[in-house]
Amino acid sequence: MEELKTKPLFNPNGDTDVKKRRMIGGNTTNLNDFNNLKYQWTSSWYRQAMNNFWIPEEINLNQDLKDYHNLLPSERKAYDKILSFLVFLDSLQTANLPNVGEYITANEVNLCLHIQTFQECIHSQSYSYMLDTICSPEERDDILFQWKTDEHLLRRNTFIGECYNDFLKNRDLFHFAKVLFANYILEGVYFYSGFMFFYNLSRNGKMPGSAQEIRYINRDENTHLWLFRNIILELKKEVPELFESEKVEVYRQMIKEGVRQEIAWGEYVIGDDIPGLNSSMVRDYITYLGNARWTSLGFETLYPGYEKEPDNMMWVSQYSNANMVKTDFFEARSTAYAKSTALVDDL
Repeated sequence: MEELKTKPLFNPNGDTDVKKRRMIGGNTTNLNDFNNLKYQWTSSWYRQAMNNFWIPEEINLNQDLKDYHNLLPSERKAYDKILSFLVFLDSLQTANLPNVGEYITANEVNLCLHIQTFQECIHSQSYSYMLDTICSPEERDDILFQWKTDEHLLRRNTFIGECYNDFLKNRDLFHFAKVLFANYILEGVYFYSGFMFFYNLSRNGKMPGSAQEIRYINRDENTHLWLFRNIILELKKEVPELFESEKVEVYRQMIKEGVRQEIAWGEYVIGDDIPGLNSSMVRDYITYLGNARWTSLGFETLYPGYEKEPDNMMWVSQYSNANMVKTDFFEARSTAYAKSTALVDDL
């Protein structure tokens, strides 16, 4: 595959004609011009992302401090391990997004990537705030590094992490596309199934502050998911050789492996010991997520029979509602920033 070249930082000979702008491989000036956009969808994305601004410490975790030490052993184990997983992958995202941006030659898309990078930092801050509030420094450090000591957790993090590392070693078009799909899997399957656990605690009257932190993170991650979805869709039009049948099969297998690993993880960390959840519910929901992510890219159904959100999991989308913003970004409308402490949950 063709080796990618990083875009120049200062490029007075760059194209100023919007029609010549490309997602990758373009001759960019790097000028941030909000008035002349080739990819018009970035305008609404940018506004939505800016309106999503929030501060983790504004959410009250006093009840969580009380609840945490009264969780069932199975709930506390899952809380710790899922939080360790989220901390690591958000940190990985923060570090990797600039690697993607080096090759994106549409400045309006790069602006979106920079906002995403900032938001991933906020998410890491949120997890640190949660841990600092509810547990001792020793417990906090144990949770932070479980991804190194738990073989199940390490295995699933390795799947995405090695894909990112492969691109650092092989800076070509195909490995770039694989990084985009790995990001898409992380944002659209891994994160969503992790969030589900916190919403289940909340509907059982436990850890309400943690669930609210996750709601805000979920709202951000939803926009991140749609950002990478649109980047992939634009590349389908601009670089069709990346979507020849044998390459699409690689992407398909990546999605399937992500779903397989997430199901195995859910059965391990949640299983049938969490009130309100069981392994069958987790398996059906993750399979549905994998199906939804693949078909939204214009591909065929990946898992027949899982085209709709399972009836017994519809509460997930209800609990993910941070402040009456719909779960689907492109059905949502920008909502003015409201302080987290001022928001009241009706559920």
